[in-house]
Amino acid sequence: MFDRRLVTNFDWGLLGLALTLGSIGLVSVYSAVTADPPPAPQKILFYKQIAWFGIGLVVMSAVLAFNYRLLERWALPIFIGCVLMLLAVVVFGKMAGGSRRWLILGPVHFQPSEMIKIAVVLVLAKYYAKTAASHGLTLRELVRPMLITALPVGLIVIQPDLGTAGLVALIAMTITLFVKVARRTLALLLGVGAAVVPAVWMLLKDYQRRRILTFLDPDHDPLGAGYHIIQSKIAIGSGLLTGKGYLQGTQNALSFLPEEHTDFIFSVLAEEWGLAGAAALILLFAVLVFRGLSIAHRCRDPFGTVLAVGITALLFWQVVINIGMTMGLMPVVGVPLPFVSYGGSSTITVAICIGLLMNVSMRRYMKE
Repeated sequence: MFDRRLVTNFDWGLLGLALTLGSIGLVSVYSAVTADPPPAPQKILFYKQIAWFGIGLVVMSAVLAFNYRLLERWALPIFIGCVLMLLAVVVFGKMAGGSRRWLILGPVHFQPSEMIKIAVVLVLAKYYAKTAASHGLTLRELVRPMLITALPVGLIVIQPDLGTAGLVALIAMTITLFVKVARRTLALLLGVGAAVVPAVWMLLKDYQRRRILTFLDPDHDPLGAGYHIIQSKIAIGSGLLTGKGYLQGTQNALSFLPEEHTDFIFSVLAEEWGLAGAAALILLFAVLVFRGLSIAHRCRDPFGTVLAVGITALLFWQVVINIGMTMGLMPVVGVPLPFVSYGGSSTITVAICIGLLMNVSMRRYMKE
Protein backbone atom coordinates (compact mmCIF):
# COMPACT_ATOMS: atom_id res chain seq x y z
CA MET A 1 0.00 0.00 0.00
CA PHE A 2 1.30 3.45 -0.91
CA ASP A 3 2.37 5.55 2.08
CA ARG A 4 1.23 9.15 1.70
CA ARG A 5 4.01 10.28 3.99
CA LEU A 6 6.44 9.63 1.14
CA VAL A 7 4.85 12.52 -0.74
CA THR A 8 4.58 14.67 2.37
CA ASN A 9 8.27 14.17 3.15
CA PHE A 10 9.48 14.52 -0.44
CA ASP A 11 12.42 16.92 -0.46
CA TRP A 12 11.36 19.43 -3.10
CA GLY A 13 14.08 21.82 -1.99
CA LEU A 14 16.84 19.30 -2.69
CA LEU A 15 15.30 18.46 -6.06
CA GLY A 16 15.13 22.15 -6.98
CA LEU A 17 18.73 22.65 -5.91
CA ALA A 18 19.90 19.70 -8.01
CA LEU A 19 17.98 20.91 -11.07
CA THR A 20 19.41 24.41 -10.65
CA LEU A 21 22.98 23.12 -10.44
CA GLY A 22 22.38 20.81 -13.39
CA SER A 23 21.03 23.69 -15.48
CA ILE A 24 24.09 25.77 -14.63
CA GLY A 25 26.17 22.83 -15.78
CA LEU A 26 24.41 22.62 -19.15
CA VAL A 27 24.82 26.36 -19.73
CA SER A 28 28.52 26.14 -18.83
CA VAL A 29 29.17 23.08 -21.00
CA TYR A 30 27.54 24.82 -23.97
CA SER A 31 29.86 27.78 -23.53
CA ALA A 32 32.91 25.57 -23.09
CA VAL A 33 32.34 23.51 -26.25
CA THR A 34 31.12 26.25 -28.61
CA ALA A 35 33.39 29.21 -27.83
CA ASP A 36 36.39 27.86 -29.76
CA PRO A 37 36.90 29.09 -33.34
CA PRO A 38 35.98 26.69 -36.22
CA PRO A 39 36.44 23.80 -36.65
CA ALA A 40 37.00 23.31 -32.92
CA PRO A 41 33.41 23.74 -31.62
CA GLN A 42 31.99 20.39 -30.53
CA LYS A 43 28.28 20.99 -30.01
CA ILE A 44 27.77 17.23 -30.08
CA LEU A 45 29.24 17.16 -26.55
CA PHE A 46 26.55 19.57 -25.39
CA TYR A 47 23.81 17.41 -26.90
CA LYS A 48 25.35 14.35 -25.26
CA GLN A 49 25.35 16.13 -21.91
CA ILE A 50 21.66 16.95 -22.32
CA ALA A 51 21.05 13.25 -22.93
CA TRP A 52 23.08 12.29 -19.85
CA PHE A 53 21.18 14.86 -17.81
CA GLY A 54 17.89 13.27 -18.87
CA ILE A 55 19.19 9.78 -18.14
CA GLY A 56 20.36 11.04 -14.76
CA LEU A 57 16.84 12.19 -13.91
CA VAL A 58 15.50 8.75 -14.79
CA VAL A 59 18.18 7.06 -12.67
CA MET A 60 17.46 9.41 -9.76
CA SER A 61 13.75 8.56 -9.98
CA ALA A 62 14.58 4.84 -10.00
CA VAL A 63 16.70 5.25 -6.86
CA LEU A 64 13.74 6.92 -5.14
CA ALA A 65 11.42 4.02 -5.94
CA PHE A 66 12.74 1.56 -3.34
CA ASN A 67 13.49 1.76 0.37
CA TYR A 68 17.16 2.67 0.80
CA ARG A 69 17.46 0.11 3.61
CA LEU A 70 17.54 -2.60 0.96
CA LEU A 71 20.99 -1.29 0.06
CA GLU A 72 22.29 -2.37 3.47
CA ARG A 73 21.66 -5.95 2.37
CA TRP A 74 23.12 -5.37 -1.10
CA ALA A 75 26.05 -3.15 -0.11
CA LEU A 76 28.68 -5.90 -0.20
CA PRO A 77 27.59 -7.42 -3.55
CA ILE A 78 27.53 -3.91 -5.08
CA PHE A 79 31.02 -3.25 -3.73
CA ILE A 80 32.36 -6.54 -5.05
CA GLY A 81 30.82 -5.86 -8.46
CA CYS A 82 32.46 -2.42 -8.64
CA VAL A 83 35.84 -3.86 -7.58
CA LEU A 84 35.56 -6.49 -10.32
CA MET A 85 34.89 -3.71 -12.84
CA LEU A 86 38.02 -1.90 -11.61
CA LEU A 87 39.96 -5.12 -12.16
CA ALA A 88 38.50 -5.31 -15.66
CA VAL A 89 39.72 -1.77 -16.31
CA VAL A 90 43.26 -2.75 -15.35
CA VAL A 91 43.16 -5.68 -17.80
CA PHE A 92 40.83 -4.58 -20.61
CA GLY A 93 40.36 -0.85 -20.07
CA LYS A 94 40.77 1.75 -22.79
CA MET A 95 44.03 3.72 -22.64
CA ALA A 96 43.57 7.50 -22.96
CA GLY A 97 45.76 10.38 -21.84
CA GLY A 98 48.35 8.06 -20.36
CA SER A 99 45.93 6.22 -18.08
CA ARG A 100 43.54 3.29 -18.32
CA ARG A 101 40.24 4.39 -16.77
CA TRP A 102 37.46 3.38 -19.15
CA LEU A 103 35.47 0.24 -19.90
CA ILE A 104 33.85 0.09 -23.31
CA LEU A 105 30.35 -1.42 -23.26
CA GLY A 106 29.22 -1.20 -26.88
CA PRO A 107 28.70 2.48 -27.71
CA VAL A 108 29.05 3.52 -24.05
CA HIS A 109 32.37 4.38 -22.41
CA PHE A 110 32.01 3.83 -18.66
CA GLN A 111 34.31 4.87 -15.81
CA PRO A 112 33.99 2.36 -12.91
CA SER A 113 36.05 4.56 -10.58
CA GLU A 114 33.03 6.88 -10.41
CA MET A 115 30.71 4.15 -9.14
CA ILE A 116 33.21 2.75 -6.63
CA LYS A 117 32.87 5.98 -4.63
CA ILE A 118 29.21 5.20 -3.93
CA ALA A 119 30.00 1.52 -3.33
CA VAL A 120 32.58 2.42 -0.67
CA VAL A 121 30.05 4.70 1.05
CA LEU A 122 27.45 1.90 1.06
CA VAL A 123 29.71 -0.80 2.47
CA LEU A 124 31.20 1.50 5.14
CA ALA A 125 27.70 2.65 6.14
CA LYS A 126 26.68 -0.99 6.52
CA TYR A 127 29.73 -1.76 8.69
CA TYR A 128 29.65 1.35 10.88
CA ALA A 129 25.89 1.16 11.44
CA LYS A 130 26.52 -2.06 13.38
CA THR A 131 29.98 -1.37 14.81
CA ALA A 132 30.01 2.27 15.97
CA ALA A 133 30.29 2.76 19.74
CA SER A 134 30.21 5.79 22.01
CA HIS A 135 33.80 5.18 23.19
CA GLY A 136 35.10 5.43 19.63
CA LEU A 137 36.42 2.86 17.18
CA THR A 138 39.55 0.94 18.13
CA LEU A 139 42.36 -0.05 15.78
CA ARG A 140 41.02 -3.60 15.60
CA GLU A 141 37.59 -2.32 14.56
CA LEU A 142 39.18 -0.15 11.87
CA VAL A 143 41.11 -2.95 10.18
CA ARG A 144 38.18 -4.06 8.03
CA PRO A 145 37.21 -0.52 6.87
CA MET A 146 40.86 0.20 6.03
CA LEU A 147 41.09 -2.96 3.92
CA ILE A 148 37.77 -2.15 2.25
CA THR A 149 39.09 1.29 1.32
CA ALA A 150 42.61 0.20 0.38
CA LEU A 151 41.44 -2.34 -2.23
CA PRO A 152 39.69 0.11 -4.63
CA VAL A 153 42.21 2.87 -3.88
CA GLY A 154 45.04 0.55 -4.92
CA LEU A 155 43.27 -0.48 -8.13
CA ILE A 156 42.59 3.16 -9.01
CA VAL A 157 46.23 4.12 -8.38
CA ILE A 158 47.29 1.40 -10.84
CA GLN A 159 45.24 3.02 -13.65
CA PRO A 160 46.81 5.56 -12.68
CA ASP A 161 44.30 8.08 -11.31
CA LEU A 162 45.77 9.62 -8.18
CA GLY A 163 43.02 12.24 -7.87
CA THR A 164 40.12 9.76 -7.68
CA ALA A 165 42.14 7.46 -5.41
CA GLY A 166 42.73 10.34 -3.00
CA LEU A 167 39.05 11.29 -3.21
CA VAL A 168 37.93 7.77 -2.22
CA ALA A 169 40.36 7.86 0.71
CA LEU A 170 39.04 11.27 1.83
CA ILE A 171 35.44 10.04 1.70
CA ALA A 172 36.31 7.00 3.81
CA MET A 173 38.23 9.11 6.35
CA THR A 174 35.35 11.58 6.65
CA ILE A 175 32.85 8.81 7.34
CA THR A 176 35.19 7.22 9.88
CA LEU A 177 35.81 10.47 11.75
CA PHE A 178 32.06 11.14 11.81
CA VAL A 179 31.41 7.77 13.41
CA LYS A 180 34.16 8.59 15.98
CA VAL A 181 37.61 7.11 16.46
CA ALA A 182 39.22 6.52 19.86
CA ARG A 183 41.83 9.20 20.63
CA ARG A 184 44.74 6.79 20.98
CA THR A 185 43.83 5.08 17.73
CA LEU A 186 43.55 8.41 15.91
CA ALA A 187 46.95 9.55 17.23
CA LEU A 188 48.53 6.28 16.14
CA LEU A 189 47.04 6.48 12.64
CA LEU A 190 48.19 10.09 12.22
CA GLY A 191 51.70 9.09 13.24
CA VAL A 192 51.80 6.17 10.83
CA GLY A 193 50.39 8.36 8.06
CA ALA A 194 53.11 10.97 8.55
CA ALA A 195 55.78 8.24 8.55
CA VAL A 196 54.71 6.73 5.21
CA VAL A 197 54.58 10.05 3.31
CA PRO A 198 58.22 9.72 2.10
CA ALA A 199 57.52 6.18 0.87
CA VAL A 200 54.43 7.36 -1.01
CA TRP A 201 56.49 10.12 -2.64
CA MET A 202 59.01 7.56 -3.88
CA LEU A 203 56.21 5.45 -5.39
CA LEU A 204 54.73 8.35 -7.39
CA LYS A 205 55.35 8.50 -11.11
CA ASP A 206 57.43 11.37 -12.49
CA TYR A 207 54.43 13.28 -13.89
CA GLN A 208 52.61 12.95 -10.56
CA ARG A 209 55.58 14.43 -8.72
CA ARG A 210 55.73 17.25 -11.25
CA ARG A 211 52.07 18.06 -10.61
CA ILE A 212 52.71 18.41 -6.89
CA LEU A 213 55.86 20.49 -7.42
CA THR A 214 53.99 22.64 -9.93
CA PHE A 215 51.22 23.18 -7.40
CA LEU A 216 53.83 24.48 -4.95
CA ASP A 217 55.49 26.72 -7.57
CA PRO A 218 53.59 26.97 -10.91
CA ASP A 219 55.84 29.80 -12.14
CA HIS A 220 58.83 27.48 -12.13
CA ASP A 221 57.70 26.07 -15.50
CA PRO A 222 55.07 28.50 -16.87
CA LEU A 223 55.06 27.04 -20.40
CA GLY A 224 55.17 23.42 -19.31
CA ALA A 225 53.84 21.78 -16.17
CA GLY A 226 52.61 25.08 -14.69
CA TYR A 227 50.75 26.20 -17.81
CA HIS A 228 47.34 24.78 -16.88
CA ILE A 229 47.22 26.33 -13.43
CA ILE A 230 48.48 29.72 -14.63
CA GLN A 231 45.93 29.93 -17.46
CA SER A 232 43.13 28.86 -15.14
CA LYS A 233 44.04 31.56 -12.60
CA ILE A 234 44.21 34.14 -15.38
CA ALA A 235 40.71 33.15 -16.53
CA ILE A 236 39.26 33.34 -13.02
CA GLY A 237 40.99 36.66 -12.23
CA SER A 238 40.07 38.31 -15.53
CA GLY A 239 36.36 37.82 -14.78
CA LEU A 240 36.63 40.49 -12.05
CA LEU A 241 33.35 41.15 -10.22
CA THR A 242 30.64 40.54 -12.82
CA GLY A 243 32.50 38.68 -15.59
CA LYS A 244 33.02 39.28 -19.30
CA GLY A 245 29.58 38.03 -20.27
CA TYR A 246 28.18 34.72 -21.45
CA LEU A 247 30.19 33.24 -24.37
CA GLN A 248 32.59 36.19 -24.12
CA GLY A 249 35.43 34.52 -22.22
CA THR A 250 38.72 34.99 -24.09
CA GLN A 251 40.76 32.35 -22.25
CA ASN A 252 38.19 29.77 -23.30
CA ALA A 253 37.59 31.09 -26.84
CA LEU A 254 41.30 31.29 -27.64
CA SER A 255 41.91 27.75 -26.32
CA PHE A 256 44.20 28.79 -23.46
CA LEU A 257 42.18 26.71 -21.00
CA PRO A 258 42.84 22.95 -21.07
CA GLU A 259 39.92 20.51 -20.68
CA GLU A 260 37.60 23.50 -20.39
CA HIS A 261 34.42 21.38 -20.51
CA THR A 262 35.52 18.93 -17.79
CA ASP A 263 38.25 19.61 -15.22
CA PHE A 264 38.48 23.39 -15.72
CA ILE A 265 34.85 24.28 -16.30
CA PHE A 266 34.79 26.37 -13.12
CA SER A 267 37.38 28.65 -14.76
CA VAL A 268 35.06 29.09 -17.75
CA LEU A 269 32.16 30.02 -15.48
CA ALA A 270 34.25 32.40 -13.34
CA GLU A 271 35.63 34.22 -16.40
CA GLU A 272 32.17 34.74 -17.91
CA TRP A 273 30.20 35.46 -14.72
CA GLY A 274 32.93 36.89 -12.49
CA LEU A 275 33.26 36.73 -8.73
CA ALA A 276 29.49 37.15 -8.36
CA GLY A 277 28.70 34.09 -10.47
CA ALA A 278 31.46 31.96 -8.94
CA ALA A 279 30.39 32.92 -5.41
CA ALA A 280 26.76 32.12 -6.24
CA LEU A 281 27.75 28.65 -7.47
CA ILE A 282 29.83 28.00 -4.36
CA LEU A 283 26.90 29.16 -2.21
CA LEU A 284 24.60 26.66 -3.94
CA PHE A 285 27.11 23.89 -3.22
CA ALA A 286 27.30 25.01 0.42
CA VAL A 287 23.50 24.81 0.68
CA LEU A 288 23.65 21.32 -0.84
CA VAL A 289 26.19 20.17 1.76
CA PHE A 290 24.13 21.70 4.58
CA ARG A 291 21.03 19.97 3.22
CA GLY A 292 22.80 16.62 3.15
CA LEU A 293 24.03 16.95 6.73
CA SER A 294 20.56 18.04 7.82
CA ILE A 295 19.10 14.87 6.30
CA ALA A 296 21.68 12.80 8.17
CA HIS A 297 20.88 14.59 11.43
CA ARG A 298 17.13 13.98 11.13
CA CYS A 299 17.39 10.33 10.13
CA ARG A 300 16.42 7.79 12.80
CA ASP A 301 18.26 4.90 11.19
CA PRO A 302 22.04 4.46 11.80
CA PHE A 303 22.61 3.12 8.27
CA GLY A 304 20.70 6.02 6.72
CA THR A 305 22.60 8.55 8.84
CA VAL A 306 26.04 7.27 7.85
CA LEU A 307 24.89 6.87 4.23
CA ALA A 308 23.75 10.50 4.06
CA VAL A 309 27.02 11.70 5.63
CA GLY A 310 29.04 9.62 3.16
CA ILE A 311 27.16 10.88 0.11
CA THR A 312 27.47 14.46 1.34
CA ALA A 313 31.21 13.95 1.89
CA LEU A 314 31.53 12.57 -1.66
CA LEU A 315 29.96 15.70 -3.15
CA PHE A 316 31.78 18.06 -0.78
CA TRP A 317 35.28 16.75 -1.49
CA GLN A 318 34.72 16.70 -5.24
CA VAL A 319 33.70 20.35 -5.16
CA VAL A 320 36.63 21.33 -2.91
CA ILE A 321 39.21 19.44 -4.98
CA ASN A 322 37.97 20.67 -8.37
CA ILE A 323 37.56 24.34 -7.43
CA GLY A 324 40.76 24.28 -5.39
CA MET A 325 42.60 22.83 -8.40
CA THR A 326 41.36 25.53 -10.79
CA MET A 327 42.39 28.25 -8.32
CA GLY A 328 45.86 26.83 -7.81
CA LEU A 329 45.12 25.76 -4.23
CA MET A 330 45.50 22.04 -5.02
CA PRO A 331 47.46 19.95 -7.53
CA VAL A 332 45.90 19.39 -10.96
CA VAL A 333 43.97 16.10 -10.89
CA GLY A 334 41.17 14.70 -13.02
CA VAL A 335 38.26 15.23 -10.60
CA PRO A 336 35.09 16.66 -12.23
CA LEU A 337 32.91 19.36 -10.68
CA PRO A 338 29.57 17.74 -9.67
CA PHE A 339 26.56 18.78 -11.79
CA VAL A 340 28.69 21.15 -13.89
CA SER A 341 31.47 19.20 -15.64
CA TYR A 342 30.78 17.28 -18.84
CA GLY A 343 30.72 13.49 -18.52
CA GLY A 344 28.25 10.63 -18.50
CA SER A 345 29.76 8.58 -15.66
CA SER A 346 30.05 11.64 -13.43
CA THR A 347 26.49 12.81 -14.21
CA ILE A 348 24.97 9.40 -13.44
CA THR A 349 27.00 9.10 -10.22
CA VAL A 350 25.80 12.52 -9.02
CA ALA A 351 22.21 11.61 -9.93
CA ILE A 352 22.46 8.46 -7.81
CA CYS A 353 23.88 10.51 -4.94
CA ILE A 354 20.98 12.97 -5.02
CA GLY A 355 18.51 10.11 -5.34
CA LEU A 356 19.98 8.44 -2.25
CA LEU A 357 19.83 11.65 -0.20
CA MET A 358 16.21 12.21 -1.21
CA ASN A 359 15.43 8.56 -0.46
CA VAL A 360 16.81 8.86 3.07
CA SER A 361 14.96 12.15 3.56
CA MET A 362 11.63 10.67 2.41
CA ARG A 363 11.89 7.60 4.63
CA ARG A 364 13.63 9.11 7.65
CA TYR A 365 10.54 8.54 9.82
CA MET A 366 10.51 4.80 9.13
CA LYS A 367 12.21 2.38 11.50
CA GLU A 368 11.87 -0.62 9.21
